[in-house]
Amino acid sequence: MRSGADLPNEGASIIPIRSTGPANPGAASRRPSRRSAFLVLSMVLALSACGRPPEVKGLMNPAPLDASDHRAPGIPASFGDTRPHDWSARAPSAYPVHGIDAARYQGRIDWSRAQRSGVSFAWLKVTEGGDLLDPGYAINAPQARAAGVPVGGYHFYYFCRTAREQAEWFIRNVPKRGGDLPPMLDMEWNHTSPTCQRRPPAATVRADITTFAQIVARHYGTAPVVYTTPDFYRENGLGQLSGVEFFLRSTTAHPSVRYPEERWTFWQYSGTGVVPGVNGIVDLNAFAGDRSDWTRWLGSRRQR
Repeated sequence: MRSGADLPNEGASIIPIRSTGPANPGAASRRPSRRSAFLVLSMVLALSACGRPPEVKGLMNPAPLDASDHRAPGIPASFGDTRPHDWSARAPSAYPVHGIDAARYQGRIDWSRAQRSGVSFAWLKVTEGGDLLDPGYAINAPQARAAGVPVGGYHFYYFCRTAREQAEWFIRNVPKRGGDLPPMLDMEWNHTSPTCQRRPPAATVRADITTFAQIVARHYGTAPVVYTTPDFYRENGLGQLSGVEFFLRSTTAHPSVRYPEERWTFWQYSGTGVVPGVNGIVDLNAFAGDRSDWTRWLGSRRQR
């Protein structure tokens, strides 16, 4: 789920204060008092911050994209995709309920605009491994709730920490909150990690998923959704797991093609989506049922 790129933050802009000159011509040669200098500095700082949220370390500020410039076949009309393709089987647009998942790469999201464009749910990255935090969750989760978008947190799993350590790290950083989506566990190979590229046996992977899910479910009162990719699913025999609700990545074909006979609840159909209110690219996801199914799913799976 690592969409986006590390883009540099825009530099801070300072609004200059124009001077019309002193009322008393002789005052120009006087040294300003410390109080006056303090007041001027305070005004500059206040004006420079006016209308601009404070910067958050690690939060990206990607360039905005216009969905109308990236219309694509088979996806909701209000969304776009920078890498579109034709869908040979059932297209994502056949499903009425869509959402996104995001991390620090997307920066601050305009959730009201995203909601109006058709974003019905969102998962936001919170933790990774046993000691990393994503700054985007603290910024975006409250705003998503305020805009009426059901939101949940997700954990990116590393194989250099135990399942218990990682579950406890997630719990420590994601307060239980009634109405939020269930947690989501992101399981994929860490082939680009500079610190942990372990590939344990399939049986160990399945045991880790089970342990993490049990610990998290006990705390939040609802089991996590498990996100995965075609290669990870296949190589680790995840179809052998019972009682798991899957969130499946399949960006070039319907999940029925990449995961034959597997039931799924969420489908990530693009990692290069464009959504009004979200800067840069973002992952696009569909829910498996209709709107009535969605209402029932929320009723049974939201945190209480």
